[in-house]
Amino acid sequence: MKNKLSSQLQEELIKTLKIRFEKNPNRHENIKWENVQKKLESNPEKLWSLHEMERTEGEPDVIFYDKKTDEYLFIDCSAESPKGRRSLCYDRKALDSRKENKPANSAMDLANEIGIEILDEEQYRELQTFGNFDLKTSSWVKTPDEIRNLGGAVFCDKRYNTVFLYHNGADSYYAARGFRGFLKI
Repeated sequence: MKNKLSSQLQEELIKTLKIRFEKNPNRHENIKWENVQKKLESNPEKLWSLHEMERTEGEPDVIFYDKKTDEYLFIDCSAESPKGRRSLCYDRKALDSRKENKPANSAMDLANEIGIEILDEEQYRELQTFGNFDLKTSSWVKTPDEIRNLGGAVFCDKRYNTVFLYHNGADSYYAARGFRGFLKI
């Protein structure tokens, strides 16, 4: 199977996730770690994506359980936009449009490679109810088609105790802007 973790890496990842889960009980009230662990162990193909979230310093954690679909939602909960996912333009179209000084990748392409989805504005605002995130950095969020079709893309951050939504050309990239993703398991 492509993108499969060794047993040792699976164990290390689950241990890391358990420690983070126990350190941040406010993110997952009424969710029991034992149930999360069973779900993780029965979905080894998703562990690779979680490992990539961790490797790129996203610090994924469980923040929601959907009873209807029996899925846990893991979101990047690093204090700042994940270090391993910064300096990226928004998508492939933006990357291809740059004539020079191209970034290494785009946020949408990297999310796809990792097997996660980029947060939308609503999800980003929901994440901010669990703490203070992106006080020094910013994160691309899923951009509505009507904005993207005009060459723009949107990103969020938190300043002055307020979540802000901003715009930029989709081909722009900055050392302090990355993206946050989520994975359903």
